[in-house]
Amino acid sequence: MSKTTGLYMRILHRYLGFFFAGVMAMYAISGIVLVFRDTDFLKNEVQFQKELTPGLKAESLGKTLKRKGYKVEKEDGQKIIFNGGSYDKSSGIATYTDKKLPLLLDKMTHLHKAKSSQPLFFLNVLFGVSLLFFVVSAFWMFRPSTSVFKKGIYFTIGGVLLTLLLLFV
Repeated sequence: MSKTTGLYMRILHRYLGFFFAGVMAMYAISGIVLVFRDTDFLKNEVQFQKELTPGLKAESLGKTLKRKGYKVEKEDGQKIIFNGGSYDKSSGIATYTDKKLPLLLDKMTHLHKAKSSQPLFFLNVLFGVSLLFFVVSAFWMFRPSTSVFKKGIYFTIGGVLLTLLLLFV
């Protein structure tokens, strides 16, 4: 019996699906969490104390701390009070609170958003290529003459139309 392309595609689809099950779950969970990144959903307050260069100006302090939404509330000769914390100009000590996700979710969302300059960016590329393979190989799951395949084509058209609608609305 000769092995067809369809058979190889089904086998690859099946075993890559099993292999990437954990990775797919991680990307699904972190994707859901990232939808709420502009809220405090699942975040805990964490206290920070950093020793910085003494005598920083308010602008430099914001850049040094790399805090989103940094805003100076009050400044005098000795202290800079900013949203969520303060900075002592003479000692260089910045004390502030921030909201962070629990460790595992934080690691997952950082991996999900990896850039090409980060060490694990290749995982995002590999996973993206794998998802494209799953899309293509799905069309080899059933013979084109079957009703399941024909219905699948209608669902595919519906999904593509929904995607286009979401992109352009």
